Amino acid sequence: MIFSIDKNPAGEAALVDDSGTSITYGELNGYVKEFGNRIKGRALIFCFCKNMPGSVIGYLGCLENHHVALLLDKNLEQQFLETLVEIYQPSYFWIPTQLRYKITGMFKELIYEAQGYELFSTGNEAPDMSDELSLLLTTSGSMGNPKLVRLSRDNLVSNAQAIADYLQLSPEERPVTSLPMNYTYGLSVINSHLISGGSILLTEKSVVQQEFWDFVKEKKATSFSGVPYTYELLKKIKIMNQDLTSIRYFTQAGGKLSSAMQKEFAVWAKEKGKRFYIMYGQTEATARMSYLPEERCLDKIGSIGIPIPGGRFLIKAPDGNYIDKPDTVGELIYMGSNVSLGYAQCRKDLINGDENNGVLETGDMARKDEDGYYYIAGRKKRFIKIYGVRIGLDECEQLLINKYEGAEFACTGCDDELHIYTTDSQINEQVCSWLSEVLHISRKAFTSHYIEEIPKNNAGKKLYSGLELKN
Repeated sequence: MIFSIDKNPAGEAALVDDSGTSITYGELNGYVKEFGNRIKGRALIFCFCKNMPGSVIGYLGCLENHHVALLLDKNLEQQFLETLVEIYQPSYFWIPTQLRYKITGMFKELIYEAQGYELFSTGNEAPDMSDELSLLLTTSGSMGNPKLVRLSRDNLVSNAQAIADYLQLSPEERPVTSLPMNYTYGLSVINSHLISGGSILLTEKSVVQQEFWDFVKEKKATSFSGVPYTYELLKKIKIMNQDLTSIRYFTQAGGKLSSAMQKEFAVWAKEKGKRFYIMYGQTEATARMSYLPEERCLDKIGSIGIPIPGGRFLIKAPDGNYIDKPDTVGELIYMGSNVSLGYAQCRKDLINGDENNGVLETGDMARKDEDGYYYIAGRKKRFIKIYGVRIGLDECEQLLINKYEGAEFACTGCDDELHIYTTDSQINEQVCSWLSEVLHISRKAFTSHYIEEIPKNNAGKKLYSGLELKN
């Protein structure tokens, strides 16, 4: 079976949630087989994700039975969902019972139920799909855009095994789900621990809720994963003062952690006898591409570390040649079996084979030091990361233009900060709240600025550098 879950002891817990539900590996294998028996042929299935056993069952049921799942945020904006349904025409929905209203009018019949989830058929014929295709994930910069990342079974398994290797995972591991499973980082936590035979602790609670930490302590969680914003929250709630005896290691990815924060958590972890790992990845590489070994966390502040087992980095100059000289910036190129097959922007793209051939142009500018450790220097394209989510600045502008007809917009920013410039003073105070709601990102990450005219060059293109000087 996928991730070799059938080789784990049948009586050991695979999934444990905060409502008291516990599912053994033997029971999980049974659910996965039963899920597959309810579906005819090979299907495209939209799966709405929650950190609960039913979500994991549907995900594994799709992978093991050669179906293709698109993992979606349970809070996905309805208009975006309708766009995806119109373009990709799924044959089935796998959705939490309480969210059935989101697909009203989109399905024909209920054909299966398990662990708080329901499987609905739509009557749509399955699209022609590549035999390699196993999973679809939304790109974190594709708000309102149907662009998906196409992943193979080999992408998923190889990356899960690489993560398990460098984190030295064992069957005794009990990770707690502090991230959504439709997010590539959160999914990698699940995959790497399934392949290691661990017990996954599932909860929808937030890290700022005491119930989350009560669950951690009750079930003796052994690891915690978070994006930079998560660690900011941990500091605010003074997590370092709590008794977290069972947690053996912490991981961080989804954007650059500040040097001060990295040092603070690394020092604390060392004092408490815990491991702290910095990691780097993209959805286009399944999840992880590099990690900073915990013993180098303090002397390599700011580094994304070294390639994962089986992976390789190169740095490419603007002229296309590769750079060997240390501390010279170029575009970071990654090579490995976890590199995705490519993108899909419409239904007919699902038949496409491997377009990347194991090579990913990351779009990040980077350098390598004399010891072979890599550092991100900036972004080649107009993307930023806010609380671990990659946001396309051009797409933000288009969303605002579509919402506020007649107004001009320009967006700039850096990690965890998005600046919106508008020529309409009447909506200046509204735009941040509206975009925050659309993107499901905290309002405090957005700042608006009224500007009489957005600077442009002679060709009419926006001069973003002029805006940045006004910040």
